[in-house]
Amino acid sequence: MSSNGARDARERLVVIGGDAAGMSAASQARRQRGPGELEIVAFERGHFSSYSACGIPYWVGGDVPERDDLIARTPQEHRDRSIDLRMRTEVTEIDVAGGRVRARDVDSGAESWTSYDKLVIATGARPVRPELPGMDAPGVHGVQTLDDGQALLDTLAATRGRRAVVVGAGYIGVEMAEAMINRGYEVTVVNRGAEPMATLDPDMGRLVHEAMEGLGVTMVNDAEVTGILTGADGRACGVATASAEYPADVVVLGIGVRPETSLARAAGLPLGEHGGLLTDLALRVRGHENIWAGGDCVEVLDLVSGQQRYIPLGTHANKHGQVIGANAGGGYATFPGVVGTAVSKVCDLEIARTGLREKDARRVGLRYESVVIESTSRAGYYPGAALMTVKMLAERRTGRLLGVQIVGREGAGKRVDVAAVALTAGLSVEQMTMLDLGYAPPFSPVWDPVLVAARKAVSRVRGAG
Repeated sequence: MSSNGARDARERLVVIGGDAAGMSAASQARRQRGPGELEIVAFERGHFSSYSACGIPYWVGGDVPERDDLIARTPQEHRDRSIDLRMRTEVTEIDVAGGRVRARDVDSGAESWTSYDKLVIATGARPVRPELPGMDAPGVHGVQTLDDGQALLDTLAATRGRRAVVVGAGYIGVEMAEAMINRGYEVTVVNRGAEPMATLDPDMGRLVHEAMEGLGVTMVNDAEVTGILTGADGRACGVATASAEYPADVVVLGIGVRPETSLARAAGLPLGEHGGLLTDLALRVRGHENIWAGGDCVEVLDLVSGQQRYIPLGTHANKHGQVIGANAGGGYATFPGVVGTAVSKVCDLEIARTGLREKDARRVGLRYESVVIESTSRAGYYPGAALMTVKMLAERRTGRLLGVQIVGREGAGKRVDVAAVALTAGLSVEQMTMLDLGYAPPFSPVWDPVLVAARKAVSRVRGAG
């Protein structure tokens, strides 16, 4: 059946975006209904489908040997499952009233309209790229897509110098700092915040700062980038701030991302204060019965604060896709919300967080107590025991757990999952102290560090009355 020709009796599901949320939705919808009942057409403007963007820093750094190791399912594999995935095709307009989308072939420029009965918007996020002098110069790289990662590796292969400047010190920034260290570069991180990892409270970010400097990274905090310096050949040769210049043979942007909702905005679909699409619990776009949205282009409910938040993570995107696909395929599923769990590392330093930071709690009017403890990943007498710092927030009076942050060495990061489950269940810190966690000297002290923090939080809450 032609996109522009007569329609047959089948419903048509159109998916915009060929990565985690979009293709998870398409695949789940196909499981719900066969090709004789539901036609599925998906558009992806890039060269790759269903890949792990989270793995790009580890591919660039050499931990993941091949680009294709990051690809979960190729376009042909999707087509073999009766999903009409059209690569290098960018949707340029959504006609909500007419139930159709306009798409452009990226290579030929040819345009055509495709009608839909049901629509999934999974347009992802776009990297923050400030409009500053030199920002588009050769040698300046973002790392949002596999194409971006390949372009960076091509630059590294052609670059004789060994100086890298990473702009930004969030998850992408610290992970790319590690990648550059692994490639043998001298690394400077320029960060406009007081400490790296703004997803942590500043006291925990300070631990990351100290550890990164211990790894040989030059940390420059409280520094706003004013432009990219370029040489006579037009290539990037440094990064300028208001007070200094930092020479570079390659510049990597790790400033973060924003929801890619320009199509949705032009179509008049509802957006939240963070710029992401607003949906109901079934991930249906509010006010639109047959349009769903998921992944990095939507806002989600924070189960701890009760507020809408923007948290672009692959874990959420894949779950969104499962929920959307079930609903678009005629089934039923909901996405209840998140608690904001994330984990990262820079070399052997593990960084994890879940729930609210202090400023998050203050912003929504919660009164809280915070505690910080130091413990070890294993029994202190067992070889390889490593220090970790755990920070815990609990609501004053009720003792409800509000958030946990962990910075430490091996064995620290994934302990945040205990706190994530406790947050989701609405446990108090007192209830947490009696959780029946596994114990053996190679894995934990008798009192796990998270439970040590919970015990201290109980004392603090009781002391506050």
